Amino acid sequence: MSPTIALIGAGSTVFAKNLLGDILSYPELAGSTIRLYDIDSERLKTSDIVAHKLADYLGARPVIEATTDPRRALDGADYAISMFQVGGYKPGTVIDFEIPKKYGLRQTIADTLGIGGIMRALRTIPVMLDYCRTMEQVCPDVVFLQYVNPMAMNCWAISRGSRIRTVGLCHSVQGTAEQLAHDIGVPIEEINYICAGINHMAFYLRFERDGQDLYPLIRKVYDEGRAPAWNLVRYEVLRRFGYFVTESSEHFSEYVPWFIKRDRPDLIDAFNVPLDEYIRRCEAQIAGWHAMREAFERGEGIEHRRSHEYGSAIIHSIETNQPRVIYGNVPNYGLIDNLPQGCCVEVPVLVDRNGLQPTRVGSLPPQLAALMQTNINVQALTVEAALTGKREHIYHAAMLDPHTAAELDLAQITSLVDDLIAAHGDWLPEFR
Repeated sequence: MSPTIALIGAGSTVFAKNLLGDILSYPELAGSTIRLYDIDSERLKTSDIVAHKLADYLGARPVIEATTDPRRALDGADYAISMFQVGGYKPGTVIDFEIPKKYGLRQTIADTLGIGGIMRALRTIPVMLDYCRTMEQVCPDVVFLQYVNPMAMNCWAISRGSRIRTVGLCHSVQGTAEQLAHDIGVPIEEINYICAGINHMAFYLRFERDGQDLYPLIRKVYDEGRAPAWNLVRYEVLRRFGYFVTESSEHFSEYVPWFIKRDRPDLIDAFNVPLDEYIRRCEAQIAGWHAMREAFERGEGIEHRRSHEYGSAIIHSIETNQPRVIYGNVPNYGLIDNLPQGCCVEVPVLVDRNGLQPTRVGSLPPQLAALMQTNINVQALTVEAALTGKREHIYHAAMLDPHTAAELDLAQITSLVDDLIAAHGDWLPEFR
């Protein structure tokens, strides 16, 4: 029997298109029941059109249903995939950037850590747990594939607040491996790697071809001045810490205190740090969505190339028992020895009919574990705030955030948090 797959936030049409195309391109999944759910009926209509066009293009015969009722979408689902953004571009993202900017605190992406990541988590976690409670009632055995940022905080909150089986999925591990393969001129198909850490701050512990260490070739890229202009932050971190990190330079620059400083514009220029980058991306994505909607509603066709997202491969492996190794975000119970038990870690995960089976990594190099701990501190306090409703933990999370603490004093951080909470209004629960 073909599975039932619910997409939560299916109005994220471009991402939904990629995942649906990947799913329906497997013959074993081509007859799946696809439930598209979103709170925005206009966006949902576009995604429904896209889903039917994809099915026709791929010669698949799924059952496609679109609904604004989450309970109906999840009822009896075998798999649920989250792809929503609470608060959207406006007011959510704009608030996360503009209010900190008044304090002189600049950001690049603001969706994972930093004051922007904290606020995004606080408005997302309650919604995420509401969906999980619905799953517990109508599809308790569902496999929940979680794509929403801030990944680590959301997954950590789910592991503490729900019984639903969840794995957090990101494309930074496989995407960065492909970028490094390009930089050193070695086909990605010939490369084997082991990576571990936390989401957006995992490191390649091994990067090899036929047992040969490829790190000397990566370091040679830096030494010869061939590092891409958009990737200077990560190559600098490689030089200082000895390993290459998974998430992009624009992301990583705001997880640490070293690259974005209001009194050091030379650093921002030297490392090519794109301030307000996510604002630009959101505006481009919104324009792209409108253009895509108009094109599809005019009757234009569609094409699909398989993406490197893990979601469809996980479903295919569980359904067919074809083993695969993916990288997933899961609770740290005996997986990484020198990170806190229970925090959310990103490790290799075997997938087959037995489900998702995380791999024990052991201890990370101590400098990497220490660097990750600075981010885990923020994640832990933000999750605590979300689950307990205690405002003091929001202050503490912001005070311990590496970038925020490097720019603002304690009084400024407290005032900034108060301003952000007030600006969010009903997008946040009440904190006491």
